[in-house]
Amino acid sequence: MSTTGSHSINCKALLWAFGLLLVLGMQSCSKDEPSAPDPEPEVIDPTPTEPEEEEETFDGPTYADDYTPLAAWSNRDSWNLANVHDPTVVKQGNYYYMYQTDASYGNAHEGNGHFHGRRSKDLVNWEYLGATMQNAPTWVKGSLNTNRVKMGLPEIENPSYGYWAPCVRQVGGVYRMYYSLVVHELIEGDDDCTSWGERPYIGMMETTDLASNVWEDKGMVVTAIPDGVEDYYRDDCGDWSSYYKFNGIDPSFIETPEGEQWLIYGSWMTGIAAVQLDPTTGKPFQLETEQDYGIRIAGRGSPAVNRWQALEGAEVIYNEDTGYYYLFLAYDELSKAYNTRVARSTSILGPYVGINGANVSQGAECWPMLTHPYAFKDHTGWVGFSHCAIFKDDLSGKWYYASQARLPEGVPGINVSNAVMMGHVRELEWTSDGWPVVAPERYAAVPETEITEADIVGSWQQITMEYQYQVQQTAQNVTFNADGTLGGAMSGSWSLESATKTLMVNGIECKLLDAWDWEASTRKVTLSYSGLTDLGRPVWAKKN
Repeated sequence: MSTTGSHSINCKALLWAFGLLLVLGMQSCSKDEPSAPDPEPEVIDPTPTEPEEEEETFDGPTYADDYTPLAAWSNRDSWNLANVHDPTVVKQGNYYYMYQTDASYGNAHEGNGHFHGRRSKDLVNWEYLGATMQNAPTWVKGSLNTNRVKMGLPEIENPSYGYWAPCVRQVGGVYRMYYSLVVHELIEGDDDCTSWGERPYIGMMETTDLASNVWEDKGMVVTAIPDGVEDYYRDDCGDWSSYYKFNGIDPSFIETPEGEQWLIYGSWMTGIAAVQLDPTTGKPFQLETEQDYGIRIAGRGSPAVNRWQALEGAEVIYNEDTGYYYLFLAYDELSKAYNTRVARSTSILGPYVGINGANVSQGAECWPMLTHPYAFKDHTGWVGFSHCAIFKDDLSGKWYYASQARLPEGVPGINVSNAVMMGHVRELEWTSDGWPVVAPERYAAVPETEITEADIVGSWQQITMEYQYQVQQTAQNVTFNADGTLGGAMSGSWSLESATKTLMVNGIECKLLDAWDWEASTRKVTLSYSGLTDLGRPVWAKKN
């Protein structure tokens, strides 16, 4: 627009703006009295101006996986999820509460009570609470020595105990903790190659207020009893054929939709048992015969052939959306090889079957596998990764998996690195055919976003986990191309169903999650996915 034209428009605008009086009293446009030049007009863009969006940032957890500088008891307020083993998680009010086996790097907890607890509002930042039990209840020694007298053995004056694997559940207006208490002494003599150790016990205590951390002990629930198949003598250190049927440790409690209460327990010795409980007492209705101690619902091989089953840490939950009970199991030894399996049933007593239809209640190998020793790039990775707690937040509807994992042996700069036990909390998703999958990255409360195809395109690390005893599975670089093809270490195709956050990778259904890249040198927000092959092997990946 020319300068003259601009002035003309400005003059007209002034005339209309100031009304008829201004028009009659001024001759600003006459040739005889030229007016002063009009000011340059302000050019106004008619397009509405959008406020500039600030880039959202997320400050995720920064605490180190190597917590050894903070491992001492004096630093317990800074532990967060350091020194966690065999966790159990329950919620009261705004807090999640976690309790565990007595275990810590350098045995820092010793002399400071048992079944230590912590709590969190967000499942990321945890406040240490301290012990829930100061000393072993007297009933354990009494029961132990009563049994020894019946066996013609002398009493033990000062038994030594192990405090293992509690399970906490809300039952009505109270919270019950079922706990394992194991007598360390040998039945006879001082050579563990010739005698089995003394029996284990499961006890129970209750509270109405988890924040108080004050519990009332309710006594014995079950113990391990001889079944007459073997005696308590061992032929040598390689003889694992125990003298009792079910190992009285690793309790898991469930109340069915019909209101029945069951204790699932056991470890290695012949398999996993289920015993029904009296809802009034939280204990079995009676313990008079061997059958009163429950029936076997899962195992690994036949107890008639092998009483050493190499599985433990059972956790049972019911998913009302699928209509199945799910039995989660820890396989193999705990320091390195630990891995998580799951089977399901429409009945609390089974039969529990795997993804391949095999009957785990009869001793079939359990698939799918959900966790395994693994390592993404630029990190030591994790081993000894199982013995889980499965829980649901009823407010959000989200499911979670919690367990310990250990650093592998020989990490440079860490003395006894395999004794570093970090608590892992991970999201748990469900496939369309009703099987659980565990998130590849630990939970960090990363905000959920809408995930588009453009977000998928790029470089990823994927691990397809085959079962290998004590061997970490490692990641390969995979490229997701914009045309729906795969490159790098994989070929094939991919597709996205945004509404359900489902990524199909060469026909494998994978659940997408907004994630925290714990392995990055500077941790950051990323994407991850978790799925299962047709054979029940986990597929984990994260975007670089």
